[in-house]
Amino acid sequence: MEAERLLAQAGVDSPRADAELIAAHVLGVERGRLPMVPLVDPPVVDAIGQLVTQRAKRIPLQHLTGWAAMGQVTVDVGSGVFIPRPETELLLEWTLRQLRDVQRPIVVDLCTGSGALALAMAHERPDATVYAVDNDPVALSWARRNVEARASAGDTAVRLFSGDVADRMVFADLDGMVDAVVCNPPYVPEGTRVAPEVAGYDPPAAVFAGEGGLAVIRHVVNCAARLLRSGGVVAIEHDDRHGHSVPALLASRRVLSAVADHPDLAGRARFATARRGSAP
Repeated sequence: MEAERLLAQAGVDSPRADAELIAAHVLGVERGRLPMVPLVDPPVVDAIGQLVTQRAKRIPLQHLTGWAAMGQVTVDVGSGVFIPRPETELLLEWTLRQLRDVQRPIVVDLCTGSGALALAMAHERPDATVYAVDNDPVALSWARRNVEARASAGDTAVRLFSGDVADRMVFADLDGMVDAVVCNPPYVPEGTRVAPEVAGYDPPAAVFAGEGGLAVIRHVVNCAARLLRSGGVVAIEHDDRHGHSVPALLASRRVLSAVADHPDLAGRARFATARRGSAP
């Protein structure tokens, strides 16, 4: 496939998948149904070629299609908001398993960005009350757009707030009441060289963090420790170099136990979890 070759030459990590997703987007079909599509007209071929050319310039695929997936939902994305990654679905799946026997759970998504993780939780658990917060007004505008779209589609509306996880008053009225805290925070150590799709398009404040990438995560741990009820769980995505440091931060809080770290599909350390015990 010529599109795959061009994308591979440009250094795109998944050239075949991206070429197929572009074709599926233009044709308006699911990727798995591409082999069943008959020969297409030249204008459609040209449209596919134009998007492949743009992708070869390392413009993110999600910016070309205008959406990204998280679990069973899709959200609108574009300039000024972090693009959700497939790896975060592992954190989503883990959290849903922990809530399987919890009726009407309360869930908090910190550093929500586009709202993808919160909306995926709300979709899978329509009985849940899901809160989400971010401190960036542009990200919140995308999240608000996505929350409204999912509510119109029939999903339970996520309760969206502006706030900073470093503020001890964020969701203070929920202290000790939350069943699950989830977070995909900024965690890449400052100065790290990243892919062109990240460097040129993801907001730096949503990607990089000080203190070796742990600055925001420290606040997330503290926030989770006060929000969670006894038995509640927290799941925090982190850099693949944080497989020991983030679990150590969780373990440093005496109210948190059952600390564990989890790999992504490539075997790299990807997210850490813990459960709140009884207050000392």
